This record gives sequence, structure tokens and C-alpha cells, in this order.
Amino acid sequence: MGTIATSVLTDGALEFAPPAARESTVAVSELTKRFSSRASVREMLRGHFRTVATVVDRVSFDVQEGEIFGVLGPNGAGKTSIFKMLSTLVVPDEGYATICGKDIWTEPAQVRSQLAAVSSDERSLNWRLSARENLLLFAGLHKVPRRDAEALVLAMLQRVGLEASGHKMVAAFSSGMRQRLLIARSMLARPKVLLLDEPTRALDPISAQELRVFLRSELVERQRCTIVLATHNADEAFGFCDRIVVLNKGRVLATGSPSELRARYGEERFRIVTAQPHHPCFARLETMGVMHRLKCDGPGIDEWHTLECSIAGDSSQTASVLDVLHQNGVPVARLERIEPSLADLIARIIAASNGHAHA
Repeated sequence: MGTIATSVLTDGALEFAPPAARESTVAVSELTKRFSSRASVREMLRGHFRTVATVVDRVSFDVQEGEIFGVLGPNGAGKTSIFKMLSTLVVPDEGYATICGKDIWTEPAQVRSQLAAVSSDERSLNWRLSARENLLLFAGLHKVPRRDAEALVLAMLQRVGLEASGHKMVAAFSSGMRQRLLIARSMLARPKVLLLDEPTRALDPISAQELRVFLRSELVERQRCTIVLATHNADEAFGFCDRIVVLNKGRVLATGSPSELRARYGEERFRIVTAQPHHPCFARLETMGVMHRLKCDGPGIDEWHTLECSIAGDSSQTASVLDVLHQNGVPVARLERIEPSLADLIARIIAASNGHAHA
């Protein structure tokens, strides 16, 4: 059922007020963090004893319930510092943030009861204990009654697909199994928000994809858990996250869905497989401004060449280019769009924020 707007009387006239906005599960506003560091000997001789660096600079974003929200950016962008502030491990200098309506400044204990953080650091597990013993240890730290701990641990192992390996020492686990165990450990507290810091960094592509499928189906769709993750992985950013925020030097540069950011900052690059990459038709199209930034790779095993280029205009213009090539007798085996890489997209967003186009 949809939300119905409420009616109010204003100067005797009946007007309709819009429905109240749904409160965000994670709300971050103007969050700022500065760290001071000791000065070098040269700076101390000049009378400067410490320097102050702003690592998070007025960052704002919101995450809705059940959303998978990605935090992207180069190293040093401020991702880890933001996670530490949301986890109440570090106190911000300015701004505020709430987790499920609980303020990280004034209600840190309530925030920690709603949130769990998982890093890719497998060393936080006790490798000399079994998976079951690791979970029982943390169940005790979460003050789970002993009579309930066994059943809860078994349920967590089943949910992450480790029920048959619960008796094995963690030292014998693969990286993917340890990552699943870290997820199971975080679920002991039944969090409503899960912070993941590069969860698939140590996993092979197949294990990484299996973990992403598990996170969405089990945590998001079944348990309605909200996930905020920092990642450098293109598959996670483009294919797993519902929305992403791009940071650089502690500042927000862009926020939106992967498709929105691709459309806003991506360049329409195409790959053309042809037997005649040096046909005069390509030069004419480039002179006309229809095609530009042409790059040709050497011939493959079958003597066909791969030519990369940008085509100005929309899909109809791309179709016109293909038609012109055909009319001029240029053999084209394939024409396909090249999706921008994560590095290219971030570089373009950073370049746009600096006021110039990315070359």
C-alpha cells in the first residue's frame, strides 16, 4: 500500500502536505575528521611542531534500509576513517551520523548494538580454534546465554554454508571459508547494518562472486540487513552495489547508481573488429568529428584487427557509422560498446571535479 499524503488546513483552505520522508538507515552529514602528526626535524627548527591533515572533509550521504551502498575512491580517500567513525571507534571533529536513528556522538552503545563491521583481516580469527569454537568465543563476548549459544552458532554456520566444516581448525580453511566465517561472526549480534571493508580482496573470482550472491540473498533479501562496503573491485561496484559514492582526498565527488554515474561521467567507447583498419573511410569519419581517439591493435590469429574509438552522438549515430562502413565496403565482424573500467570512471569523476576533462 502506498503512503497517503496528509491533509492540512492553511488559512481556511484544504491543502495536501507531502508524506514524510523515510528515515535513512545510515545518515551521514558534513562528517569531518582531522589528524595531527608530528613534524619533521626541519619543521621543528622552523617552529612548526605538528601538522594537521583533514582526511574526511564534510562528507554527506544516506543509505536506505536493505540497500547495498558502495564507498569508492583511491587509497587515502578517507574510506577507512569513515568506517571507523560509523563504528564509533573514532570520534569525528565535525558533523554527525546516525545508524538506525542512533547518533554516533551521543548514543555510541546503541549504535554498536545495531551495527557490525567486517574487515578482510583473517588474522582477527583464532586459527588454532575450530570454526565452531571461534563463534562460541564471540557469542560469549556478545553475552549470548550459554544455553542458546550452541544453537545460534550452528544456525550461523548453516547460513554461511560451513555447517560441515564447523569442527575444522580455521588454519585449514581457505580464504573464502574464512571470509564466510567472519560474516557469520558478525551475524551473531544480528546487526541491522553491516560495514564491509574490501570483503573479497583475498578471494578468487569464483569465491568472490559466491560471497556476493550470499550477501544479497541471505543478508539483504532474507534478513533485510543494510550493507555499506568499501571496495576497489569493479564487479562489486558496478554489478553488486545499488548505489555508490566516490571519494577523493576526503571529499564526496559523486553519488548515484552505477548506471547513473556511467551515463554522467563515462565515455561512449566502442570496439570495432575489422579486416581493414586503415580504410580511408575511418579517416573521413574522424575528420568529420563523428569518430575520434582511434586506436588500433595488431592483427589477431585470424588477421582481423581490433579498432577502438569514440563515436559522438546517440545510438542512432552509432548505427549510421556502421551503415557508412558497410556502404564503403569495410568488412566489420563486430561492433560493441566498451564498458568503462572502475579506474577510468573514478579518474573521470576526479578530473571533472578539478574542472577539466579526462584525457
